[in-house]
Amino acid sequence: MEKQKLDPAKREKVKTAVKRRKKEVYTPVVPDKQLGFIHHNVDCIGCRACEIACKDKNGLNAGPRFRRVQYVEGGSFPNVYAYKVNVSCNHCAEPACLPTCPTGAIYKRQSDGIVDIDSTLCIGCRRCEAACPYGAPQFDPEENIVKKCNMCVDEIDAGRKPYCVMGCMMRVLDIGPIEQLRAGVHPTTAMSGNEKPVSAVKNFADPELTHPSIVFIPHSKGRVDK
Repeated sequence: MEKQKLDPAKREKVKTAVKRRKKEVYTPVVPDKQLGFIHHNVDCIGCRACEIACKDKNGLNAGPRFRRVQYVEGGSFPNVYAYKVNVSCNHCAEPACLPTCPTGAIYKRQSDGIVDIDSTLCIGCRRCEAACPYGAPQFDPEENIVKKCNMCVDEIDAGRKPYCVMGCMMRVLDIGPIEQLRAGVHPTTAMSGNEKPVSAVKNFADPELTHPSIVFIPHSKGRVDK
């Protein structure tokens, strides 16, 4: 891969950011409120409307996918099962991507815990991509930088929900304060009755790695109680 060449203004900005970062000891931001996702694995029909809405919002070409609908199938006849797991960036309490960034381009917002990337500081080294256990950072070869879900911060700041949530036809994907989602007390169409949210399902990386801000209403065959 050809090494990215920076224009003088960006090179100077990156140098300043690197010096600032080297003076700091990485301590995860404890946000005023942590927003997170909830996904109902069973009621999701796998239409991928959330993926398309995300691509449309972020102007993504073929390749990078900030949100991914994963199909999980298993069992043997007649006891077979299938369900969907819908993931993007999980805006973790202890994001693995953040301390690996050499320029300090990745940061966590104090107000709502959203993890975002300052594209003007990204040099495309892809260390964050390698560090994330959930595959959230996506390399854009056209711009030679890394991008990812930022929970549509402009929509959040305007009091609206992310495009992926608004595009979900079955209303099985939603956001809310993660502690309320974990406790099952946040009003949402992604959960009903006595369903108990869990922090992990099969084929999902161990949440103890980064403490991701996401919960699931799991399929009985995919449940992992954590």
